[in-house]
Amino acid sequence: MKFLLWMDVLQRAGACLGEVTCLYNHRTFALTRQVLGFWEYLDRAHPGADYSGMGEEEIGALYVASHAAPCTASAAALRPYAEAVERDGWFHPASRRLLDIWQEQYRVIGLLDPLLGRRPVESLGEEEVVGHLLDAGLCLDLRHWGGPVYLDLSAHGLPLRQLVDAGGRPNFLMCALKELLPLASRHDRVVLASDADLSPDYRLLARTLTHFGGRVSHLPVTRVPIAGVTASSRHGGWQGYTLGALIDRFVPEHGPDAFRLGLRLYLVAGLGKGSGQSFSDDHLRRQLARAARLLAQAGPASPAAGPSPALCEFLLTRTAPEGYVDPYRLTSSLLDRHRSVPLPELLGTVYP
Repeated sequence: MKFLLWMDVLQRAGACLGEVTCLYNHRTFALTRQVLGFWEYLDRAHPGADYSGMGEEEIGALYVASHAAPCTASAAALRPYAEAVERDGWFHPASRRLLDIWQEQYRVIGLLDPLLGRRPVESLGEEEVVGHLLDAGLCLDLRHWGGPVYLDLSAHGLPLRQLVDAGGRPNFLMCALKELLPLASRHDRVVLASDADLSPDYRLLARTLTHFGGRVSHLPVTRVPIAGVTASSRHGGWQGYTLGALIDRFVPEHGPDAFRLGLRLYLVAGLGKGSGQSFSDDHLRRQLARAARLLAQAGPASPAAGPSPALCEFLLTRTAPEGYVDPYRLTSSLLDRHRSVPLPELLGTVYP
């Protein structure tokens, strides 16, 4: 949620100052072992299961169970799933159900694009990526000898990083390059937003895209600990803290408008890019109350043909050194009582 809302503010604010392309696609990593292994586990451990009525926490519990299971699927067992994804854009029914749930939740929190990950995007094939990297001297291809494919940035002082394993399965870095390489040189600026834990790999991505003509920045965003623990979703511990749970807990009391704005105030401004604070219902409630006051102060939003010069000038004062509008600096300005903020237009344009 934190990551998605940072991206949403980044996209909305950037669109006031120029043309923005947002690439966020759940299908990007569908060919990785982590995803294909989950699907294979479901069909092996729960054959014939009906996922159409399951909730996100039920499916999440199956995801945790798949990682706790001792059996690891072979490359041969995963191959039919990968072929279906590549040939037909296929998704397992459990994942399709999860995307349906998330799409409705994205509408509730007012994401600019609630269909995140549900549209086809331009993508290169793996052989095309390897070919481009080989031509650029950035690849070590050992497949002829039964080995992996590596991204080789050693000439730039960076370590080798595997892209495709010896069994032919790509990792998430290869999947990302397939979609990012076609875009690298077509935009004035590329901002790679990521989980902070993936920063080493995103530095490799940034250096690769720079080689192909991109002007690239990296925006790492930390996860929010739960009861002091920051862990991958595969370990569990998120029960009661999913977006659906928060919607059920807070929207009936505070209303959808205050919830949308308050969630941004909390996860973007309150926790910041690198805060280690654990999630707190009490802190979120305080931001929901602030959101209600801000909305009352701004009054009803009036339709506008486009961002005003005053709003654009204000957004420019909240840009990062790399040239994009900083979501933290912008959202924090809503909480500053002593600074002139074009509140009605800002809330009507950047914050839904």
